[in-house]
Amino acid sequence: MRQSCALLIFISRIHMRAIHTPVTSDVIKRRLILRLNSAVDGTCVNGRWTTASTLVRQETAALQLEFPQQGHKEAFAETLGAQVHYLQAGSGRPMLLIHGLVGSSSNWRRNIDALAKEACVYAIDLVNVGKSQRVEGLDADIESTADRIAAFMDAVCLPEADIAGHSYGGAVAMMLAARHPERVRSLILFASANPYSDLSDFLVRAYSTPLGRLVAAAAPYLPAPLQRFALGRMYGDPARIPAGTLEGYIKGLRLPGSVDHVLAIVRNWFADMAKLKAALPCLVDVPTLLVWGDCDRAVSVASGMRLNGELPASQIIAVPGGGDARGGEPPDDGLVASRSGVEPPSCARSEQFRSTATRLAAF
Repeated sequence: MRQSCALLIFISRIHMRAIHTPVTSDVIKRRLILRLNSAVDGTCVNGRWTTASTLVRQETAALQLEFPQQGHKEAFAETLGAQVHYLQAGSGRPMLLIHGLVGSSSNWRRNIDALAKEACVYAIDLVNVGKSQRVEGLDADIESTADRIAAFMDAVCLPEADIAGHSYGGAVAMMLAARHPERVRSLILFASANPYSDLSDFLVRAYSTPLGRLVAAAAPYLPAPLQRFALGRMYGDPARIPAGTLEGYIKGLRLPGSVDHVLAIVRNWFADMAKLKAALPCLVDVPTLLVWGDCDRAVSVASGMRLNGELPASQIIAVPGGGDARGGEPPDDGLVASRSGVEPPSCARSEQFRSTATRLAAF
């Protein structure tokens, strides 16, 4: 009880500081007010009452204007009634990139140009994340998320693609391959969430409690040093975090509806992992490359080895010094691939199969 009271006092202080301390943007102030007063149906903005749903639409539009992605085509696709934001670059064999639990399409920004030299690359924001539309009451289970990706592929006329996924996005990619096998040519999974890793089970349970939900709501507004410490644990070497990475995560999470969606995924976590485990036999013939950092603190390397054993058409690559956020770490010398073709590991062109993952992992 004391811990709960202390946390509430801490959050209220953050709240009052945001209201009474000058900030660089009124947008940030409104997001904080709505985030910490989510029990009400609206808030007062510039002297006028604004409903929560209206404010979410306004802030999504503001995010779309504030943080454009340079050098890539940005577009939206109508997907089962929601506007899904995506980046697109290049031409040729299509590749679809799926971000992790609290990520967005911007997490792939340093990979897209390299991949676009030989592939038509799509990096999406899942619904309720990034610049995609917020949909209240959206079904956040892994099967529904995979089905929405299949619907997105319909919307942009992609009959099939090579699918790359990071962390939670890797789990979604596997479920996509199980439920829609005709859409997936191959899988490239970076530290994919899977049924055999228990490193994050404690956090999943903690964030499923009332106190954990309060902590999650406050997290995007905690002091930057604490946020950098938390992000650093996702990297093999925190000194390798690219500039702007933390800001990219925080700006998305401050948008109303984002944290609620993440918590909905967390509540479904153990049930989703059970569904994924039951679906793994459907992937035995899918060419799959597993890429793991040997310093991963979020998804155990041992679980990657177990997953490799469960998927006969897979192979695994360990990245020395890599963490869970391997898709966001700078390149090591020599990790430059010549091609981005993906073939089954048993094929004589297995080095080409490795090259796509190497391009994605190597920065």
